[in-house]
Amino acid sequence: MRVGLAVSLVLGLLAAVWSVNEISLLPPKLTPRSLEMATAFTQVVVDTPDSAILDLRQGTDDIQALKNRALLVGNVMGSPPVRVYIGRRAHVPAETLQVVTPRTPQAPRPRAELGAKKGPRDLFKSTDQYRLDIQANPTVPVLDVYAQAPTAPAAKQLANAAVDGLGDYLDELATSEKTPRVSQVRLTQLGRARGEVLNKGVGVQVALLAFAAVFALSCVAAFGISRLRSGWRLAGDVEQALDPGQA
Repeated sequence: MRVGLAVSLVLGLLAAVWSVNEISLLPPKLTPRSLEMATAFTQVVVDTPDSAILDLRQGTDDIQALKNRALLVGNVMGSPPVRVYIGRRAHVPAETLQVVTPRTPQAPRPRAELGAKKGPRDLFKSTDQYRLDIQANPTVPVLDVYAQAPTAPAAKQLANAAVDGLGDYLDELATSEKTPRVSQVRLTQLGRARGEVLNKGVGVQVALLAFAAVFALSCVAAFGISRLRSGWRLAGDVEQALDPGQA
């Protein structure tokens, strides 16, 4: 039984190490898994060059038009060309970005992305991703930008990159279309992004949970095997006692 406990202890420790690290044999090394999840938030006003938000000479009909424009701009942020600009600003590959565009009464659910089918390995990959959730304010032309990344600095950088990258794309598009400055959309970010880690200490919790689960299962298995071997031994002794000629 002592051997079984020792084996269970070793298996539990291995499970704890594997739960927070990727183990490579060739060459031997441990690569820490990214288990923490950080978020960041910022807002951006979709305005006109003369600021329809501040200029009292602008009518409320202009505000309604800007709300529709904000919804359109929010959906543009999820397009492949804009992702390239955002990825460039955030220093991450554009293909790794996942963007959820604003929902509307006509489309209340986020669109499914190509290649977004989940698999077992995504249980550990889910926190090691870069995601943007863009929400359009229903009353004013403001976009709420929520970013997720493995660390708080990366999440803040991604949220800011979403605004800056969109601005880069719109500027280049306006230049190529020769759109006059007075007719272009102006993006005003309401302060740089603020971020925080949501699940601090998750690595220790995952390691302890993995150790406890594997250690308990191993102990149960070792106890069962020990009882089974004892039963076989007892059955052999009884059979030998009943048939002395086999000795």
